[in-house]
Amino acid sequence: MSTMRGYLRSDGRKGIRNTVAVAYLVECAHHVAVEIALPWREEGVHAIGFPGCYPNPYAERMMEQLCTHPNVGAVLLVSLGCESFNKYALERAVRASGRPVKTIIIQGTGGTRASIREGRAWVEEQRKLLDAEETVPMAVSELVVGTVCGGSDGTSGITGNPAAGRAFDQLIAEGAACIFEETGELIGCEHIMAARAITSELGIELEKSVAKAARYYATLGYGSFAAGNAEGGLSTIEEKSMGAYAKSGASPISGLIKPGDVPPHGGLYLLDVVPDGEVRFGFPNINDNAEIAELIACGAHCVLFVTGRGSVVGSAISPVVKICANPETYRRMSEDMDVDAGRILEGRAGLDEVGTEIRDLVVSLGQGGRTKSEELGHQEFILTYKSFEPLGPACLPA
Repeated sequence: MSTMRGYLRSDGRKGIRNTVAVAYLVECAHHVAVEIALPWREEGVHAIGFPGCYPNPYAERMMEQLCTHPNVGAVLLVSLGCESFNKYALERAVRASGRPVKTIIIQGTGGTRASIREGRAWVEEQRKLLDAEETVPMAVSELVVGTVCGGSDGTSGITGNPAAGRAFDQLIAEGAACIFEETGELIGCEHIMAARAITSELGIELEKSVAKAARYYATLGYGSFAAGNAEGGLSTIEEKSMGAYAKSGASPISGLIKPGDVPPHGGLYLLDVVPDGEVRFGFPNINDNAEIAELIACGAHCVLFVTGRGSVVGSAISPVVKICANPETYRRMSEDMDVDAGRILEGRAGLDEVGTEIRDLVVSLGQGGRTKSEELGHQEFILTYKSFEPLGPACLPA
């Protein structure tokens, strides 16, 4: 058994980080939020936010889930003042979670400099209080782990993605909840996934989620297949899907969730990231960090990120473990990569060996370890407009 140390929250969940989230509620407050957080760039103060000026239930739910994430210990809300985001509802939700919270309204405070001064004073006070908090024992079974791939190439589905899948299988065997996505990159794999569902009704829901993604992309006129994927040796969405599917491992699929839904217990879950209803919002996820933010909103303590071409992004709130599928990419970009899965391609390691390495690295994050993206100060974050219907009863079998 591997014992970690966590920060106990009032809802019983535990975090592996104790971050102050500085959350802007409209793009007009973005600069002020970033400036407030800047002095603690390497000391657990992260800026997140929603740029839109008109209300969106998805964004409001995402922000509530992020601000009450187990890795977050205190929250500063930064409002311009005239945006439509319901700052008072968000403040109430954060306070009800037992976390310290304060709202700064720039128009009322007196502008940029006054708001930055007030915000920094509050963050400094909270940072000192959080740094003095004691941790409690935390088991692997209390972890939620997400996975995503980006900058995929022909090696991703051979090394990095299946190695992440092996890590998932090990974590799930220890009781952890693991989340894979995205349905737009699983087209052609829906019947295989359905066969792994713990109930036939869930299998039908898994197939429907992928069919929805296929309709969405057909309406837009393109799929989740970038030019960089083709340059990296991938030829079709089906080929890319098989590689992306490998991240899920071989465990039974316990449920289908949507952004902001927290897995109710350990097991494997598919995250449906494609909006419900008519196509209104353009590309479902504008970049990899949109997917990472949705995984974190589902409670992910950390995210496994597999890349073949190379990626340097990290994330606010939850650490990102970078798994490099291509050995040549790893040699060029080793300062940004946590795991060299390309060793598999060159015969220097096996899938199980690298899978165990990934699993052990995840556990080390709850023992004081840090990822390369954390050490480099990466805190990318993006949130856009979407719309989702609530889950049906078949999505989370009892």
